[in-house]
Amino acid sequence: MKVIIAEKPSVAKEIAKILKITNRKDGYFEGNNYQVTWAIGHLVELIQPHEYNPEWKKWSIDVLPIFPEEFKLKNKKDTGLNKQLNTIKKLFKNADEIICATDAGREGELIFRYILSWCQCEHIPAKRLWIASLTTDAIKKGFLNLKSSTEYDSLYEEAKCRSESDWIVGLNCTRLFTIKYGRYPELLSIGRVQTPVLSMIVNRDHDIKSFKPNDFWELETIYRNTNFTSKLGRFENELEAERALNKIKGNYFKIKGIKKLQEKTNPPLLHDLTDLQKEMNRTAGFSAQKTLNLAQTLYEKKLLTYPRTDSRYLPQDMTNEIASLLSKLKDTHPSEIQKLYNIHQVDTSTLSSIVTGHRSFNDKKISDHYAIIPTEQFPGNGLSEDEMQVYKTIVLRFIANFFPPCVKNIVIVEGESNETGFHTKGVTIDSLGWKELFPEKDSDKLLPNFTLNESGEHDPLIKKGKTTPPKHFTESSLLSGMETAGKVCDDDEIKEALKEKGIGTPATRAAIIETLIKRKYIKRQKKSLLSTNAGQRLIGLIDNKNIKSASMTGEWEYKLKQIQSGDYSSEEFMNEIRNFITKMTQDVSSKAVSKETMANDGDDDLNLPCPVCKKGQVKESPKSFSCSEWRDGCKFTIWKVIAGKKLSFLTIKKLITKGSSDTLTGFTSKKGKKFSAKLIYTDGKVEFDFS
Repeated sequence: MKVIIAEKPSVAKEIAKILKITNRKDGYFEGNNYQVTWAIGHLVELIQPHEYNPEWKKWSIDVLPIFPEEFKLKNKKDTGLNKQLNTIKKLFKNADEIICATDAGREGELIFRYILSWCQCEHIPAKRLWIASLTTDAIKKGFLNLKSSTEYDSLYEEAKCRSESDWIVGLNCTRLFTIKYGRYPELLSIGRVQTPVLSMIVNRDHDIKSFKPNDFWELETIYRNTNFTSKLGRFENELEAERALNKIKGNYFKIKGIKKLQEKTNPPLLHDLTDLQKEMNRTAGFSAQKTLNLAQTLYEKKLLTYPRTDSRYLPQDMTNEIASLLSKLKDTHPSEIQKLYNIHQVDTSTLSSIVTGHRSFNDKKISDHYAIIPTEQFPGNGLSEDEMQVYKTIVLRFIANFFPPCVKNIVIVEGESNETGFHTKGVTIDSLGWKELFPEKDSDKLLPNFTLNESGEHDPLIKKGKTTPPKHFTESSLLSGMETAGKVCDDDEIKEALKEKGIGTPATRAAIIETLIKRKYIKRQKKSLLSTNAGQRLIGLIDNKNIKSASMTGEWEYKLKQIQSGDYSSEEFMNEIRNFITKMTQDVSSKAVSKETMANDGDDDLNLPCPVCKKGQVKESPKSFSCSEWRDGCKFTIWKVIAGKKLSFLTIKKLITKGSSDTLTGFTSKKGKKFSAKLIYTDGKVEFDFS
């Protein structure tokens, strides 16, 4: 019996349908010597520290850093998931061959291998289904070209290193900084990828907040209804600008030079996931996670190729397939395809001439998957408005990719008045090319027909301005920063080179943003992403620049990719991670904590032993006083506000040392009535005394 495991029930159902397997069982399909089952994402995960060693349950710097000798797996604590996992185990144990049909990427491989390992079935022969879309043809071809699972061992090594390094960095750093700087019940969450991203946002917000605008003045003039700007640049004070203005007043303006430069702008490359997320954020305001979810849905509906890709190119052996797809798109996009025919002066029979040798085909620019493109299966009326918006965006980019460049003439005109130079720039269009598909308001400046050495009167003026701060991150600009490890770049080709050392992967970047929002380190404000006080405090606590460095994290991601290609050792990578965490633990644990760093957590003022466990010290947090040994289970807590009344520091001190307070006024009952009472502290509880 051959057992096929997909990543989701919907994919398993589609595979069963194509293989004509109709007998539905509890958790799988069966027939034709096949059993088709499914995971539900990650059914298996790495075990927790105390499951390796009971001593590691204690949150103490003394036990850090924590490095398991060998990572172990466990099933998730979910009854429904466990039922499916046990079904998979039963099928695997009786299988003659296992076929992995999880998503063809790093995480899909990890999901399968972790389940295989947990089931203790690694000895059973296994093969891999590797497909780029879920169309019937793609799945049938995939099953005709199954490869041995061992051919994907390096991909698994990469995925395993990613998983284990995230465990090591996240767990050790979170415990280390929470123990050192946390204020109960505060948890300082730190991650290999999330912390550098948070640092980018915090630093940008700091630059904006600390920015001091400066006034400046520029000398301009208007000649033949055209604005010319002085070559003198910006003046820092108005008097200098006035002197420059007075020098040219009453003098003629003369055209000294006219240059025409032809500029060709290629169509943008095909979409990878990050580029699609950026475009949908700019044009529709979609979050990165929403775009990913929509693209995944379209993939599962067989309308798009695999969306979690970092490539914007196509394999060279797809030339005929792409020509066929362009031809078939005439049924759904007749106007755009007709423009393509017209501009290339070809018809359907010679369409292959358009794609042959096109720059979109480049095997060297493809790792796991090629760019996101439409399939030959077209949507009916079953798509939501948002799904259709994403689908149309991808189709239009795909068609535009095979249009010729947009050709412009950049016209630079230079002028002079009393030896003061001026210049202006305008554009004329020779050929719209791919921009025919993107009608937009013409922002290009149209110039009169100037002639060399012509002269005449002009109207000079001084224009006052202010320097402006950088803009807050949007999801689009943050994704760009993550993609290029914080390096700002607009050129497509240079971006491609920088992607090798980006932060995270296209498949994980959306989740990183959502995690930071969930943990309240950042927040959305309209289209902007802003850091919160908690996020700013966390980044301020971290002295080690590497843990919050975009370039350091980019280097790690690059090395993970090298593990897959066989150019870097997984053992060397994990040793590097362990050494990094060991040094960080030593540095942070030996550093003294200032009162300013802890934001005056109350130790110096109270200096009292815990009245419950007698071992810890009473510590102040924003909402309460509690025991410094709370991580070891001490439950002592006195809230600062009781029944609507904020307790004074003196009252709390009396409760701890004497067990009772004076009679206090200003309490409010649940029915809204005011009352007075004493407070008594006994057996770990604060109670009212009305006697």
